[in-house]
Amino acid sequence: MTGTATWRRLLAEFVGTALLVTAVVGSGVMATTLSPDDVGLQLLENSVATAFALAALILTFGPVSGAHFNPVVSAADWFLGRRTGTGLTAAQLGGYALAQTAGAIAGSVLANLMFDLAAVDLSSKERAAGHLWLGEVVATAGLILLIFALARSGRAAVAPAAVGAYIGAAYWFTSSTSFANPAVTIGRAFTDTFAGIAPASVPGFVVAQLIGAAAGTGLLLALYPGAGAAAGDVVVPDTSEESVR
Repeated sequence: MTGTATWRRLLAEFVGTALLVTAVVGSGVMATTLSPDDVGLQLLENSVATAFALAALILTFGPVSGAHFNPVVSAADWFLGRRTGTGLTAAQLGGYALAQTAGAIAGSVLANLMFDLAAVDLSSKERAAGHLWLGEVVATAGLILLIFALARSGRAAVAPAAVGAYIGAAYWFTSSTSFANPAVTIGRAFTDTFAGIAPASVPGFVVAQLIGAAAGTGLLLALYPGAGAAAGDVVVPDTSEESVR
């Protein structure tokens, strides 16, 4: 990834995050349409579609940008690699976070339009409670630990399947249904559908996600002290410039 132009990386993060949110929101709308009286089935449909879409998107964009699609993943990548010169620089981290957030908002708008809804319709679904914030801490910590443990142990090639499976499972074992992503959380505030979150609930989720990212990074370093050396290999099995031409 070191030889990939910055604009390519940012475009990959923007488009990848947009398509991820489109999958989350769009599958939620479809689920409520097809299974209007069964919330459990709606969640199953939403989680399966999200898990499959995430795996496919990591495979597509991983060799270009690392397929972070998530500011806390990018922040952990920067933090872990700052001493060894691997991972993102501080400037790249800022660019990634902006591209991811803009992409997430665009993804909600695209999903709304595909289902003949208002392009921007702020969510009215309140998600503000301590047990939900705890769910976000757990979901985010687990995601950070999984991604960087795979990179450190030389198994980044299985990240698409592993990350997709983790997020799909975390829909069910966390109280918050596992947003685990500040950009996606912001994007989902722009749709008043099954996957939406009220704007007033966004700050609490983002704070919980940051706490979870810190906890996950700390646990990672306790288990894998040399994790920083592999920060540049996160979900990018092939880093050569030739591979992304």
